[in-house]
Amino acid sequence: MLIYDVQDLVKVYPGQSKPVNDPITLQIHQGEIFGILGDNGAGKSTLVKQMVNLLPSSAGTIAFLGRSINTIPHIVQLNVGYMPQESGAVKNLTIAESLYFTAHLRGMSRREAHQECDRLLDQWKMTEWRNQSAARLSGGQLRLLRLAVAMAGSPPILILDEPTNDLDPQRRKLVWDNLRQLNREQGTTIILITHDAIEAEKAIQRVGILRAGKLVAIGRPSELKRQVDRLLRLELFFEPETPPRLPLELR
Repeated sequence: MLIYDVQDLVKVYPGQSKPVNDPITLQIHQGEIFGILGDNGAGKSTLVKQMVNLLPSSAGTIAFLGRSINTIPHIVQLNVGYMPQESGAVKNLTIAESLYFTAHLRGMSRREAHQECDRLLDQWKMTEWRNQSAARLSGGQLRLLRLAVAMAGSPPILILDEPTNDLDPQRRKLVWDNLRQLNREQGTTIILITHDAIEAEKAIQRVGILRAGKLVAIGRPSELKRQVDRLLRLELFFEPETPPRLPLELR
């Protein structure tokens, strides 16, 4: 099943002449983990904000489950868990309150929402912080909370903007392990933004690469690496007895 069908998408902000996205065409299928890679300013966050109906497009179309997102905003909200890079929505609540109310608003009963809150606190190793105000969390703790909030109520589709920023290596591993498990066991479609291609390659199944607002490559990471291998080749020759040594500034 086709989850997203993006065709010739263009976004130009008011007062600017250069498009932020120009034009982008891609499809995302049910059950895949799709990565969006690119440098800062490449247009990644702008693209996903259009995909969750938070930002109107200047041209082109976005179909969600076969229908224009402009005609079914409530369907997008119910089915997509979106994690932005920054959000002040949870800062006046405790961690437990943020998870409970999100799950309840997504259709769970009060009892189910409390159970969902406990499950997510355990899954993301946040049980000891449950009554702490979100406003007092560190950057890494707040990142985990935003991830858990996006997953509350088990939406079938997740869109995550830089989910591992501000995290130490142990918590980064927790993120990738949980995302792979969610995709494997529940078939959740996961769309994630990252600038760390090496790290993301461990989880993503297909990737789209943005550069200056344009989609310059799309495919499986292994396929794209083979294309680069054919374009770039470096050979080193040296005597077996005297292998080369890196200059001090490159070590």
